[in-house]
Amino acid sequence: MVYLGEHTHGPEPTSLELNQAITSHYKILSSVLGSVVRLLKTLYSLWSPAAIKSAIMTTARTLDNEEQPMKDSSTNNTATPFAYGAGEVTPNQAMDPGLIYDLTIDDYLNYLCGQGYNTSLLKRFTTKPFACPKSYNLSDFNYPSISLSELSGEVTVTRRAKNVGHPGTYFARIKSPTGVSVSVKPETLTFKKMGEEKKFVVTFHPMSKVESRDFVFGQLVWSDSDGKHKVMSPIVIRRK
Repeated sequence: MVYLGEHTHGPEPTSLELNQAITSHYKILSSVLGSVVRLLKTLYSLWSPAAIKSAIMTTARTLDNEEQPMKDSSTNNTATPFAYGAGEVTPNQAMDPGLIYDLTIDDYLNYLCGQGYNTSLLKRFTTKPFACPKSYNLSDFNYPSISLSELSGEVTVTRRAKNVGHPGTYFARIKSPTGVSVSVKPETLTFKKMGEEKKFVVTFHPMSKVESRDFVFGQLVWSDSDGKHKVMSPIVIRRK
């Protein structure tokens, strides 16, 4: 089997061979992810699709089997979320993620409002009365990663973390993208019971005049006091 980015001796692969390699690669990935999803749905039948996705993403690994940052096989440089997404899936950790970023019907409807849908259009998606908020920041969609593509000044993003484990306290740790100051408030989240949800805000501020409009990468990690759970969220920023 030929993997993307694999260096082989001989002629360059044809476009057909490359397409076949891509198709084969993604069939394998889909099979693995599908198995993990089925496992989590069996264990937690009441979890939403968003909860399952969050558990998989926030427990993924970004280090290789030698505990070094993953490499992009096509360039041999340190890989970024554009190469590995949230990281390598770890089923055992996904079964006990500690915290998840869940989504409700209202979250999806608010997102549609932010995309320009009005009340009449929303009736196609829900039968319950729903009014769009006066304003909605699409970056506040409760997704397990944070992405800002036009950062020119201070931006604040809101997230909600739900406890799906034992009561405990989680502490925020930030790996800031190059040239961007990042802060989290509050810096600790204490959960007294399973299912409890806490809100926090992440503030981004460009620190210096931009020299490049390339994307820069960071990470937000919520860790509990005993170090058993590390809830990781990729951060992707592009300066304007």
